[in-house]
Amino acid sequence: MTKARVRRNGRRGAGAGHGVQALKRPRSSLRGTTHVTPSDGNVFTDLGFPAAEAANLKMRSQLMIELCDLVAGKTQVEAAALLGVSQPRVSDLVRGKIGLFTIDALVNMLAHGGVQLRVSPTRGSAP
Repeated sequence: MTKARVRRNGRRGAGAGHGVQALKRPRSSLRGTTHVTPSDGNVFTDLGFPAAEAANLKMRSQLMIELCDLVAGKTQVEAAALLGVSQPRVSDLVRGKIGLFTIDALVNMLAHGGVQLRVSPTRGSAP
């Protein structure tokens, strides 16, 4: 029996769309729309989260992406051993369940994985 490998998108198996024909893309109802709202660089702010929560979510998402890159190609059991957590915890990570992780927990997993972090605080303009 072969072990399923963790992919970047968290899926296992023979690859996305294996044996499935491409479907026609539906026509967009936005075709011809010229209005685009520029982003401030934080999608969570754009979605309406308060500034402090948006900054926290952005940091956690960046750390989770780094962890997913670190464990790509490993089984969840191998990834769990590398990160010093349980296999279900790795499952939550690769499924993007951001609400289950604190910045502290993500930093600890990266440290277990041999990743060194550097913090570069910057000050924004006062509201």
